[in-house]
Amino acid sequence: MELKDMVVLVSRSGRHLQRYNKGRRQVVGCIPYRYKDFIELSLVDEDAFEVLLISPQRKGKGLLFPKGGWEEDETIEDAAQRETIEEAGVRGEVECKLGTWYFENKTGDTAYEGHMFPLFVTEELDYWPEKEIRERTWMNVREARKLCQNGWMKEALEVLVSRLTSQISKQTKGELFQGIERTSSGRTIILPWGCRAQILSPPLSNSTEEA
Repeated sequence: MELKDMVVLVSRSGRHLQRYNKGRRQVVGCIPYRYKDFIELSLVDEDAFEVLLISPQRKGKGLLFPKGGWEEDETIEDAAQRETIEEAGVRGEVECKLGTWYFENKTGDTAYEGHMFPLFVTEELDYWPEKEIRERTWMNVREARKLCQNGWMKEALEVLVSRLTSQISKQTKGELFQGIERTSSGRTIILPWGCRAQILSPPLSNSTEEA
């Protein structure tokens, strides 16, 4: 994937447009993912792709997926893309929603309704609004399970893993290679498959989050 320059943007600030639902602050986030460059038999399992995590604003243990407030002047997909650009410096195709989660902050004084999407990364930026305060790291699914600090985000990750491995494993050999093309440089890339809706049971309400 080629790194591309980008004019430094400014993150949105303030909450005057923040959406609420029955007193819960609505937030939206993405799990950025990409397929690995090589193609071999491991493609049928979770080793075929990797995900991008970021460090929290307040230094501490664990990593996060990008997420933030959903505001009244944007669609939920636009909010997911914006937050991912602001916090992780990547953009791409926002796919079908993974689910909705209900949780509170660590002090228990704020309730949230969180919506998570997969984002198939097509561009990785050199400059992004929160570059100076966050680090971003690509890793495999096993590493992400260990390092992601929020339980509800881990649940979203498992939904994504189930979805992607199911889609990959259901392809015939012929169909699989229809989803593969080579770039002008000769690198092999794998195109995303169409998403399939999944029903997710509401998670436990005592999850906590970190910004």
